[in-house]
This record gives sequence, structure tokens and C-alpha cells, in this order.
Amino acid sequence: MSNEANHANHAYPIEIEFPDISAHAEGNTGIAYVHTFDSGTPGPHVMINALTHGNEVCGAIVVDALLRAGLRPRRGKLTLSFANVDAYARFDPEHPDAARFVDQDFNRVWTASVLDDLSRTSSELERARQMRPVIDTVDALLDLHSMHEKSAPLIVAGPLDKGIALAVQLGTPATVICDEGHPEGRRMRDYEDFGRDTSPKNALLIECGQHWEKSAVTVARDTTARFLLLAGVVDENDLPDGWLAPLPSSLHVVRVTEPVVAKSMDFRFAGPYSGLEIFDKAGTVIGWSDGQPVVTPYDDCMLVMPSLRQLRPGVTVVRLGKIEQRIERA
Repeated sequence: MSNEANHANHAYPIEIEFPDISAHAEGNTGIAYVHTFDSGTPGPHVMINALTHGNEVCGAIVVDALLRAGLRPRRGKLTLSFANVDAYARFDPEHPDAARFVDQDFNRVWTASVLDDLSRTSSELERARQMRPVIDTVDALLDLHSMHEKSAPLIVAGPLDKGIALAVQLGTPATVICDEGHPEGRRMRDYEDFGRDTSPKNALLIECGQHWEKSAVTVARDTTARFLLLAGVVDENDLPDGWLAPLPSSLHVVRVTEPVVAKSMDFRFAGPYSGLEIFDKAGTVIGWSDGQPVVTPYDDCMLVMPSLRQLRPGVTVVRLGKIEQRIERA
């Protein structure tokens, strides 16, 4: 089997149940599937968001569980949300990648000028515009994602020092990715004040593992619990039993230096990469784009989230990263 076929057609088993989230449709904010709870006590507004992509179910399992458990903040505000519910409703296990979005990637529309331009429309833009008034009030966002390929989980901290610092404080997963995002459009975690170094507002995106593996749910529960505790909006005994997992013994902080963007449908990798592979020598061929070799630009180059499952012109197929820091836990 060719490498392209391996990436495009290999089906991972679906190990987890997709929750029925229809009970949460009404919300309490005037926005469907968005719930905000105010403690009445000073504190930050914290948001746990699921289903930025409709086939990334681990976050939906976590948010559904917290809503059903009746979790309420002791301090500040807590928002629990499901984002691209229209894409989630389209999920078909025979074509699982097709439910990522309806019209366009929901995690590429988060530029204020794009959202303000009402001449532009799509299912995802309309949903982002619905959610925007709540997101504008959020101080700390945790956006729960999963990955096309079976890779170790990671934190996407964005390009700023404040994001890296928050990721290190969170302490898990063990790989912290610092990056500028995607040429295709801005992510929610980089939206407005989340992406400004002059603002105390902050956001993390967690890639919890492959979309449908059980371990992704374990990571989503652990990181959500730790994020809520770090923000101070709940106490440990408020959280469901068994959500906290042991911390990794060390963290790697990796700086993405450049994306590899497909120019056309003619792109293939040199091997069956799944993510976090490290290549010792600069100039190593990792793939071909329009017949031209794609090579590592420096020694000890890490591949971040390689995948051809959403291959089309203009899509980032892998990002290249350099290890900047290793943090050992005492």
C-alpha cells in the first residue's frame, strides 16, 4: 500500500461512545449548546470548549459529563460549550473524517474582520458569530481537540510566552507546541486577546490523542480537571472521581518554525509518520510536494501532527518544530 493510501484510507477503530448531547441544546445563555454558570464570587471566567471539530469526540464526552454532574464554579464563572454541533450531527462511522466540519474549518475563522464581514457566510462562520459574545468575555479558554493520526497527546500553546507559561503550569501533556497557527485562518485559541501579549487573557488547545481512542478521553478529563483547578474556579472535591492522572516526569517545549503547506493534491510523505518523530540531520527527506523533495531544515527536527486526511491545496500537512526546552519535574 502506498503511503498516501495508508494516510487517506487507514481506519482507526472507534473505541468510545458518542454522547447524545441533545439534552444540552437549549443552553442558558441564549446560545444553543452554550452554558454559563456564575458563582457570584469574584474570579475568572473559564471556558471548556468541545467539538471545535465535529468528529473530535473526547471533549464532548467531558463537557457532557460535567453538565450531567451539575458542576458549578465556587469562584468566578464557568462556561461549558459544544461548538460545531452541526458537524457532530453528521458523524457517520463509515466516513468519520467527513464530520470535521460542514462548510469550512471552524478553527480557521477566528479573525475579527472575518467575523465582522457579514457578506461571508458558512455554517461555521454563523456558529462562530453566535458564540462570539460569550467568548469575548472569557479569561481562560481550554479548547479540547483530538488528532487524525495516533500520536502522543500534546498542548498547543500558541506563539506567546504567556501561553507557554500556562502550559508549563498545567503540566500535561508532556509536549508543549509553540506555533503561529495555520495559513488557512486563525484558531479560536488565538482569537483577539488570547493572542495578544498585552492581555492577561489566555488559552490552550489540547490535542488529546487519536480521535476515537479511549486514552484520548482520559487525557481530556485530566487536562480539564487540572485547568479548572489551576484557574481556581473549583476545588478538587468538586470534580468527578478519577479524572486526575499522574503528571509526566518531564515536559518538552517545541517551537514550530514553519508549516509545510500542500500546494496541490500531489503530496506524499516518505514514511508512515504519526507525529513527534525527530530527525537527527538537516536535509533529511520527509516527503515530496509536486514531485519536489521536502527536507528538514535543521538537526533534531520534530514533525508535529503530520496527516494527509484533509489534503487539499493550502492545507498544512505537517509542521516542523525545534526543541527549545526540556523541563524535568522534581
